[in-house]
Amino acid sequence: MLFYICAAFVVLVDQASKILVRLNMEVGDTLPFWRNHVHFNFYENSGAAFSSFQGFGRYFVIVALALVVGVIYYRRKGELRGVFIELGTGFLVGGAIGNAIDRTLYNKVTDFLVFGQDGGILNLADIAINIGMFFIMVHTLLGFWKNRKSSSHEKPLNLQ
Repeated sequence: MLFYICAAFVVLVDQASKILVRLNMEVGDTLPFWRNHVHFNFYENSGAAFSSFQGFGRYFVIVALALVVGVIYYRRKGELRGVFIELGTGFLVGGAIGNAIDRTLYNKVTDFLVFGQDGGILNLADIAINIGMFFIMVHTLLGFWKNRKSSSHEKPLNLQ
């Protein structure tokens, strides 16, 4: 259930933030938010991360749908269990759906968050994807350490 709540929350917050930006700013507008650390800069990206693959944004809808189908498939098989993997896949899927909605409706993604002076520009879906990857890495590392710890406590068989 945590997965679905997290994914839905990410989609709703992401889409609400993008609607607010599109309604209140013009493309290219900049608005300082928190000193020199964060500012809003309305940009429309028709490509992928770092403005790569400009004009090919719709193809990433297919990638997002494949990701969502894959996660749901492995969840139903029972292979994605645990708080960190639930949160990780929830953030990842929510971010992928949030950007896929933009690509489907507008053929581009609304980006508006800039961190620092020379930071890249992104949106809440992008941040959610990064948070999701962080939780997935934590889940993976905890599983690795747990397996390593349990295998080191096993006593070797003495066959003499």
